[in-house]
Amino acid sequence: MRTPVRRLPSSTIRKLEGTLFFTPWIVGFLLFMVFPLGYSFYMSFHQVQILATGISFQYKGFYYYKYILFENADLLYNQLIPFLRQAVLMLPIIVVFSLFTAIILNQNFWGRTFFRAVFFLPVIFTTGQVITEFITQGEGNLDFLERYNLSSLVVTYLPPSWASPIVAVLSSFVLVLWYSGVQILIFLAGRQTISPSVYEAARIDGANPWEVFWKITLPAMLPFVLLNLIYTTVDLFTYPGNPILTQVNTTDYGRSSALAWIYFAIIFVFLGIIFFLFTRFFRGVKPAGR
Repeated sequence: MRTPVRRLPSSTIRKLEGTLFFTPWIVGFLLFMVFPLGYSFYMSFHQVQILATGISFQYKGFYYYKYILFENADLLYNQLIPFLRQAVLMLPIIVVFSLFTAIILNQNFWGRTFFRAVFFLPVIFTTGQVITEFITQGEGNLDFLERYNLSSLVVTYLPPSWASPIVAVLSSFVLVLWYSGVQILIFLAGRQTISPSVYEAARIDGANPWEVFWKITLPAMLPFVLLNLIYTTVDLFTYPGNPILTQVNTTDYGRSSALAWIYFAIIFVFLGIIFFLFTRFFRGVKPAGR
């Protein structure tokens, strides 16, 4: 007499199939994210030496953290403070430019798809070393800035602490705007979530384009503004030419690891400040027609 074959319930089979599909992601996440992060954190407390016999670790405690934060300003503060000023200038430029470009690209006109591709393609082609070389060669300059010598005016009439980051932004202004493709894409997606009936109702009520923008479009786009602020902040702070990241190298693994973790904490705090100010400033603003 044959023994009946016991089959697993269909719900269990679905769970096993799901687990099988996301197992490669878990393995990759553990190997390429969790392990390097944990190893970097471990190295930040040690002096690391690469020897012929292997890797040598000598425990140093919080030495590297104290050295970077309190003893050597060249490693962090002399690079970080000018960069933070530059980031404060670049953030609103990129977000505002992306918002208005997305609104224009959302209009119905001939060649709209082509122009959308024009704004997004630089994100693909000008990554990493390519965009760094463009900035180094001065390809991001605006001709009229040099023609009217605006950089000299900025240096003359502004304090040096702010003149330097403003000149740095102006010297790479085209590439900064060119690097806004992802933000434009996010705003385009956000703009298309607003129902056309809301705009139609506003036109029937006699609202002009200026009122429509401030009372319908902008309030509805606020979640996407916050998303783009966060994305742009992370993008700027991990930029290939970032002066802090250039200090993270292989000359001293322990010191570089400690600097990387301190820099991570600074980014986290900066994002927290942006989130706090944004939610506090726009508290109570509700989009129409949602």
